[in-house]
Amino acid sequence: MPVKIRLQRHGKKGKPFYWIVAADSRAKRDGKFLEKLGTYNPNTNPASIDINVDSSVQWLENGAQPTNTARRILSYKGVMLKKHLLGGLKKGALTEEQVEAKFKAWVEEKESAIANKAEGLAKEKADARAKALAAEKEANEKRMMAAAEAEAPEEEAAEVAEEVAVETAEEAVAETATEATEEAQEAAEAPVADEAPAAEETTEAEEKVEEAPAEEAKAEAVAEEAPEETEAAAEETPEAETAEEPAAEEESKEEE
Repeated sequence: MPVKIRLQRHGKKGKPFYWIVAADSRAKRDGKFLEKLGTYNPNTNPASIDINVDSSVQWLENGAQPTNTARRILSYKGVMLKKHLLGGLKKGALTEEQVEAKFKAWVEEKESAIANKAEGLAKEKADARAKALAAEKEANEKRMMAAAEAEAPEEEAAEVAEEVAVETAEEAVAETATEATEEAQEAAEAPVADEAPAAEETTEAEEKVEEAPAEEAKAEAVAEEAPEETEAAAEETPEAETAEEPAAEEESKEEE
């Protein structure tokens, strides 16, 4: 029966994982197989390949035909090289020690190349991550600057509002202080205003007291003048009576 070395799919959707198997070409892809030769994981970079070189070489020598993908994998791991070296050993062109030395040197060179590739990929990954971090930092700084610029007018408005509030508070304090001083001055001036009418009353009382003797003097002068007037009136009355008596006598004579 014809035998093929091919890949048998495993793993989950989106993350395939393959077995390298020797199976009957008439069997299904994921069906029965004759021998598992290794594994292939393409999800890593570089890809992870684990294979049994001696068994693979044995199946190739027995006439198994690898698929294109399986051939590339076998060549990548040195299976095809070892088959070629063993052919030279059979022909007598190489000794067994030479075959092992050449194969070992090739494997070491291949492993160093794979290691260098892995280091290069890791370095590139680190550089890309550093660049991404720098870009993210720059974007964050720009965002912070934009936010600060946007907040600046609000802060200025808040400062202006605070200044206005402080000024109004100072004005209110000044007004209250002036009102207090005015009230104090009014309170100080009130007794003086109360004393002024009292002083005026005292001056009026003194004037009345001074006027009282003057009025008494006037009354006395009037009283002194009154007897004189009475005396003059008394003197005038007899004269009038003497004048009236002849008049009465003349009237009586005429009547007779």
